Amino acid sequence: MRTLPPLNALRAFEAAGRLGSFKEAAAELHVTQGAVSQHVRLLEEWLGAPLFERHNRRVALTAAAKAYLEEIGPVFEQIAQATARYGVPAPVSRTLSVNAPATFTLRWLVPRLERFRVEHADVDVRVETSNEPVESLKEIYDVIIRGGPDTFYGYLMRPFLSEERLPVCSPALLQRLPLRMPNDLQQHTLLHTTSLPRLWPDWLARAQIPALRPAAALTFDHFYLTLQAAIDGIGIAMGPTALVSDDLAAGRLVEPFASPRLPSRSYCSYVPDGRSADDVIVLFRSWLEREGTRSRTETAP
Repeated sequence: MRTLPPLNALRAFEAAGRLGSFKEAAAELHVTQGAVSQHVRLLEEWLGAPLFERHNRRVALTAAAKAYLEEIGPVFEQIAQATARYGVPAPVSRTLSVNAPATFTLRWLVPRLERFRVEHADVDVRVETSNEPVESLKEIYDVIIRGGPDTFYGYLMRPFLSEERLPVCSPALLQRLPLRMPNDLQQHTLLHTTSLPRLWPDWLARAQIPALRPAAALTFDHFYLTLQAAIDGIGIAMGPTALVSDDLAAGRLVEPFASPRLPSRSYCSYVPDGRSADDVIVLFRSWLEREGTRSRTETAP
């Protein structure tokens, strides 16, 4: 049995080495520059040796990688010529349509989509945002992401991401006004969202300070604006653990209190009955569930 490296990674290396540029390789392969970089890194890990010397704004092949490229480069050309002679059609990209809430898309889905693209470069993902109920959408999508679990006629539901809600704020804000106990919130600005008016009252009730009056309050019409205001140090928001996990990991946000935590609905994928066995949809749902497991691990208290 032949020992072969990951072929997509090999293809990215060949293009980057031949063109002398990750950016130009990405353009030729119709993927992002980040995807080329990840493929090259995967091949380096598989080979156990570096392939490029990385400088400030350029990369250069190592001596061993240059020799490797000289041997495999002609093989790719032979494959291309053989394919042209035998008339084998080029693979056709498949488009996957996804509809998801705007805040979830901005703060959770988009930062992770590149990992799906690296694994499945032949799938083009089209994402549209909406908060409309599943049954009110006028277009039929391959995958709809909404809260749940709920039951809709004609759709199969699978949960993939659970979360809780708790106060979050920027570390700079805590340096100016420390939070040692929940009562200290009376010195701060609490950030609210129009569509989620009960978050702070419910949390304050659980913290046994339902009558607390903050120094000020700000209300936004979109939840992603509320979270951005927290990152900018304007006040304290009730953050869903799944949607702020990246900010917590990067230090843009901190959790001043480990508890109490408000329970919240899970994120679920809803797929039309007739499409549930589609290979690409199955791949995407499985990927969502793997990423959901990773998020739960990252945000575990």
